[in-house]
Amino acid sequence: MSRGLFRAAIVVVLALALFFGWRAWTEWRRGYDPQTVVAASLEGLKEQNVLVPFTARYVAVVTSTQSRLGLSAKKTLIMPGTVRYELDLGRLEQSDLEWDGATNALTVTLPALRLAGPEIDIDAISEYRDGEILLTLTDAEASLDAANRKAAQEELIRQARGATPMRLAEGAARAAIEQSFAMPLKAAGIDATVTARFE
Repeated sequence: MSRGLFRAAIVVVLALALFFGWRAWTEWRRGYDPQTVVAASLEGLKEQNVLVPFTARYVAVVTSTQSRLGLSAKKTLIMPGTVRYELDLGRLEQSDLEWDGATNALTVTLPALRLAGPEIDIDAISEYRDGEILLTLTDAEASLDAANRKAAQEELIRQARGATPMRLAEGAARAAIEQSFAMPLKAAGIDATVTARFE
């Protein structure tokens, strides 16, 4: 092989190497496209199904009274319970994500939190009673217990829906979602700002 032909072969090989190297680099860059990373993060979240960013324990104190035959009875129930604040990740859709390429900013719109529970701490329940005669001679105790249990569960949910716990739960949910999208973007070398908000 002549020296000129040898040099031409080297040039061709180098050109091919550069071409394939450029193609591989382009494919690699495409794999780290921000919207591709965001879409993959979304699918990962949806597979988790439910996120529990916050739990809180509340105590309900309720009293029921009943009067019969000129007698009265009263029972007070102190019932602790735990409420979970859940985020239904299965409801997140691509349309809930807004990517701004100009500012490298992602906005995620979240569905409203839902409350699960309350899970009652049976061992910590306390009761106080008054009106032994009516409680002993009639079914008043069963009626008062049923009324107290129903009222106590409603009270626990009412407390859980208060402005302060809802604000804390939503803040925890936003932080968790922002981190879930920001970390993969950062790992891909994309400096992005992620903001989560509720509907």
